[in-house]
Amino acid sequence: MPSPPNILWIVTTQWRAAACGYAGDPNAHTPHLDALAAESVNYSQAVTPHPFGPLARAALLTGVPSPENGVSDYFDPLPLGARTIAHDLGARGYATAFFGKWHLAKRDPNAPLVGEAHARMVVPPEGRGGFEFWEGFESGFLLNDPWLHGSRLVQPEKQAGYQSDVVCARAADFLFERRGVETRPWFCVVSLEAPHPPYEAPAAGVAARDPREIILPANVPRGGEAEAQARRELAGYYAHIEATDRAIGRILLPEAKREDTVVVFTSVHGDLHGAHGLFRKGWPHEESVRVPLLIRGQATEDRGRQDHATVSLVDLPAMMFGRIDQRKPKVENEFARISMPSIVARPQQCDRVWRGGRTKGRKLVMNADGSPWLFFDLENDPLEMKNLAGDPTRAGEIAALQARLD
Repeated sequence: MPSPPNILWIVTTQWRAAACGYAGDPNAHTPHLDALAAESVNYSQAVTPHPFGPLARAALLTGVPSPENGVSDYFDPLPLGARTIAHDLGARGYATAFFGKWHLAKRDPNAPLVGEAHARMVVPPEGRGGFEFWEGFESGFLLNDPWLHGSRLVQPEKQAGYQSDVVCARAADFLFERRGVETRPWFCVVSLEAPHPPYEAPAAGVAARDPREIILPANVPRGGEAEAQARRELAGYYAHIEATDRAIGRILLPEAKREDTVVVFTSVHGDLHGAHGLFRKGWPHEESVRVPLLIRGQATEDRGRQDHATVSLVDLPAMMFGRIDQRKPKVENEFARISMPSIVARPQQCDRVWRGGRTKGRKLVMNADGSPWLFFDLENDPLEMKNLAGDPTRAGEIAALQARLD
């Protein structure tokens, strides 16, 4: 049996599925990810199980959805006893490492979300998800000059430079230093905040786009403040996408060329950016729940292939073990559950608790009381311009999806 592959996860924040050059977005300049897509399986219908950072990260690492994994609210930490993919791979003889944004520690809800209060807080070793090596920061949204601490930095130290550059460079150097020294296969997570707001933050020399030249989809209302805000924010968003793609290239160039390395690129959630007149995440719309997912494996026949199965980030641990064991993982790929089990009381975020399910062609979203809130025919209405939840001719379809949810 061949040796187990190395595994590299590159996880971003707020990078929606459509915002890549390979996905056809004319605003996005992503040459490194485009090259990776040409060598990967592109899961074009992938979704996050929960379109909010800590809930999605907990599901991604444990393979268990929220709140069953112990995280039900924005400020809930990952329970110290939670078993993650790092524990499971470590038990199989893997060396495990984590770099970058954690966002799963116990935080002070009264401290400012943006700034050094959360960026400099120390995540204790027992709260680092079972990773053998850990170097990162809790949160703070400092896209420039981040504070890092961990296995080789006991106290937080400020690192000069663009956050994506700093984290990717340190991860790349760490992996390079262990070549020829580490005999075990390795699993490494590189976790980046970009392209999360503040969108106006400098983007490593990449100039913000001209807001007037941003090409908007048809579901962004025209002529009012929603359009103006969308253009203003997207101007910086796409600059951070370009800068972060360039940073990712630093780690992709040596690692993605290795035949013994499985490379994954994804994001924990997207951003509405004015679609339906809404902004940020937590919402069940496509711009919030659909995420990029590229998996570059060892099988040459998979390279450059699109897979339209509806997979969820909660499936990623099982998908990795399937590749290690050279078998097809037992994951549901026709129906993905999506939910927000709590309301995050922040400006512009979703205003209700909801749960739903998504297939390749349909999406049903239920209110907390069990009544249908949204139902979309994604095959004929990919921009979700018409809510069919009250259409009597769709009652049978809605009932069938509701039965799957229940």
